[in-house]
Amino acid sequence: MTCWYEGPLTAFDTETTGVDVENDRIVSAAVVVQDRAGARPRITRWLVNPGVPVPEGATAIHGLTEDHLRCNGRWPAPVMEEIARKIADETTAGRPLVVMNAPFDLTLLDRELRRHRAASLGHYLETHPLCVLDPRVLDKHLDRYRKGRRTLADLCAQYGVELSGAHDAAADAQASLDLVRALGRRFASRLDQLTPAELHARQAVWHAAQARGLQAWFARSGSQEAVDPAWPLRPELPAAA
Repeated sequence: MTCWYEGPLTAFDTETTGVDVENDRIVSAAVVVQDRAGARPRITRWLVNPGVPVPEGATAIHGLTEDHLRCNGRWPAPVMEEIARKIADETTAGRPLVVMNAPFDLTLLDRELRRHRAASLGHYLETHPLCVLDPRVLDKHLDRYRKGRRTLADLCAQYGVELSGAHDAAADAQASLDLVRALGRRFASRLDQLTPAELHARQAVWHAAQARGLQAWFARSGSQEAVDPAWPLRPELPAAA
């Protein structure tokens, strides 16, 4: 019987104007579908004109300038609809969704849908809820005492996964998918007996514990930074009075 990490997977990634999921915008996105390990991936890409300024710091990371996006990007409303429907179709087909640092990309997509489509991500997933595999959460739980950073590039180096063209949405999505397969193989004795649905439920618990640990570390360091324990999607902020 084929293990889940050798079977069909879908991956999602975005590039953005910044790191604030409530206010920043998606400028590019990609969904990568692979029917089995080693199979040729099918890649869908989107380029978005966000309709807001693109900070130079963001451009320095992903290379997408405001002028380029204005000339070549599509308006956000139809793009967000297409992304949400693509993810819903893959979920309906039973493919787990790989998202590195899921609370960032999925929450940002949710906010863009609310902004441009007046609908939440959950609206598109009513019949088949998400089954997410987050390599960041998995690695932090399975190898919790390893020192060092755990960015996508760091994890790819740790697990021998090729990452070519970092900060390109399609390249990052493909690397995240390959990373989950590599994690599955390395920790097969701990993961073989779990289904993706069971892993989804456990990751929510693991991420909450990881967030509490990071919050405690910030407190000891005198930092006021807050860590959201929600996974894979942060709840909508209440409207300001």
